[in-house]
Amino acid sequence: MALLLGHVTMTDQTHPSGRPWRNFYGRIHGKTLNKAQVERLESDLDALSPGPVGRDVNPDATPLDLAARFGGKPVWLEIGFGGGEHLVHMAKTYPDVALLGAEPYVNGVAMLLGKIEEAGVTNLAIHPGDVRYLMDVLPKGSIAKAFLNYPDPWPKARHHRRRFVTPEYLELLVHVLAPGAEFRVATDIEDYVRQTTQEVPRAGFELVSGPDFTAWDDWISTRYEQKALREGRVPHYLTYRAPV
Repeated sequence: MALLLGHVTMTDQTHPSGRPWRNFYGRIHGKTLNKAQVERLESDLDALSPGPVGRDVNPDATPLDLAARFGGKPVWLEIGFGGGEHLVHMAKTYPDVALLGAEPYVNGVAMLLGKIEEAGVTNLAIHPGDVRYLMDVLPKGSIAKAFLNYPDPWPKARHHRRRFVTPEYLELLVHVLAPGAEFRVATDIEDYVRQTTQEVPRAGFELVSGPDFTAWDDWISTRYEQKALREGRVPHYLTYRAPV
């Protein structure tokens, strides 16, 4: 693993389990964390784990027991929760649902932990890493709803294959979503909308609504959306239904 300018690049290798390593390109560190954030990461993160995810602790990719972890609640997945505003908002709004978030950016995880403490929500769990490894161990059809909010745009054409709305990611998502489950996408990047409207239906999803300029009724505007608005970009919201 090589750490360069706050981004990590993992090279293809073979794990002892026989499964290949995946390339991951993305920022995992930002500004230096403050003392309180470091302390939360050390004291709170383990208790919020959904269960064994990584190859080091789950080399055979044994499916997680979500029913035991969440007391039988329906489970919703947020893919890349950023600073955690939306994840905590949904946990507060829907106390009878379990929220599961994946985010490799350490600073975002630290921000989320502060929001969890402030809001006092308990119906969520966190995977601080690549969502693909989480989806590897989620049981088939176990996710009732999924959210992709302001994903990394990877604006250069040669990097579009790194976007979430590509076959590698979408195949995993289809596997873990319940038949007919809702998949929401929010982005301010026109070309991301283009790729989403092309690739997501190819993976078997049905477009329910969008691209719209009006968000869902239970939406909370995130810091990434506020930045987009300040910089003159227009948010787009799309809703899909997973294959039945």
